Amino acid sequence: MTRMLIEWVERTKRYWSRLSTNRKLIALGAVALFFIVIVYALTGSSSQTAQRARGRGGAEGPVPVLAAAAKLADVPVYLDAVGTTRALNTVTVRPQVDGKLINVGFKEGEDVKKGTVLARIDPTTYKAQFDQQVAKKAQDEALLGNARIDLERYDRLAATNSINRQQADTQRSLVAQLEAQVASDQAMIDNAKAILEYTTIVAPIDGRTGIRAVDEGNIVRASDSTGIVVITQIRPISVLFNLPQQNLTQVNTAFAKGQLTAEAQQSDTDAVIDRGALQVVDNQVDQTTGTVRLKAEFPNANLQLWPGQFVNIRLLIDTLKQVVVIPTGAVQRGPAGTFVYVVKDDNTASMRPVTISQQDESQAVVSSGLQPPERVVTTGFARLTDGSPVTVSGGPDGAATPGAARPAGARRDGQRGNRPRDGAAPGAAPSTTPSTTPSTAPSPAPAAPQ
Repeated sequence: MTRMLIEWVERTKRYWSRLSTNRKLIALGAVALFFIVIVYALTGSSSQTAQRARGRGGAEGPVPVLAAAAKLADVPVYLDAVGTTRALNTVTVRPQVDGKLINVGFKEGEDVKKGTVLARIDPTTYKAQFDQQVAKKAQDEALLGNARIDLERYDRLAATNSINRQQADTQRSLVAQLEAQVASDQAMIDNAKAILEYTTIVAPIDGRTGIRAVDEGNIVRASDSTGIVVITQIRPISVLFNLPQQNLTQVNTAFAKGQLTAEAQQSDTDAVIDRGALQVVDNQVDQTTGTVRLKAEFPNANLQLWPGQFVNIRLLIDTLKQVVVIPTGAVQRGPAGTFVYVVKDDNTASMRPVTISQQDESQAVVSSGLQPPERVVTTGFARLTDGSPVTVSGGPDGAATPGAARPAGARRDGQRGNRPRDGAAPGAAPSTTPSTTPSTAPSPAPAAPQ
């Protein structure tokens, strides 16, 4: 082996001595470049290894999270639904007699009271008929008076046998006929008077007028179906809504104890428009939809509700007294069920199974597994595992927003308006499920750390 190396060195020397100066310079440059590449590769690999080591060291540090303390609170239980607003009373004002419309006494969109004059029909013909009946009664009353005088004479003569008794009886029958005729005349006068009064059209209820259907000067008839105007009573106003038949027992039980409060909400902000009360639960379930119809009544003092308007309804059926409440963002679901991460006194996170009885988009009611004032993680689940050290940001009671980040494979337990765990079968009516809102909601939290 040594001999072969010596021979290789001798041949290299002879080859090098025959090269020109330019070729020698090129060969030296190639060798130098080769060594530079080797050194750079070795140095870069060491730097990347150090960076990876530093990265692993950072990942092993405390996990930044937000946490909130479990609290005791009174939690109202609501049933959510979408309802249709309907006027408490609706009347289409139609003429009851035929004639020319000579006066319209209301403005479109005006609030009117019961008995307010809305329009007048030409009363000339009906006034003449009334006067005719009055005159007919006067004529018959004159005949009746004369017949009574004759009857008195006949009675005196019959008493002395001056005339035949039959003649007195005939006169008495004539007086009875004339009395009946006068009574009939009075009935005809009452009828003519009622028809005459129909020429003055008045509001049958308190309410608001709509758009006028007939203008002044037109001939109107009692058979017209469109009428003159529609009056709707919107103070108070009613809302009709449906609930799944699975909630019927809850509603009837609560309704039997007393009046149930209903809230009308705006569809975009959930702000409460008005508060009213449940009036009636329908006496049968719609078999095609599996829902029951309910009616609530609202004062509508500010006219925020309008007939035909769709509105969100919350029906208060119960209040849970002093139950454990945590933010919904803290509730996680895994293969074993619902759980939360509890921040212990040594700033480590402990995974703990919990039982959630009710939940909405902001708060969850914990029936078992957690006690105040234990703190639960609400944001920062990406690197969190059981026993991980944590750094709590935003104070001990920092609450997270409902849509907090969740680890892969886990999901939040329930959605807005989730029913209790023993509630109805899924798919009955998703927009009409109970929701909970604690009476002491926590303040908004700072943004989750990245």
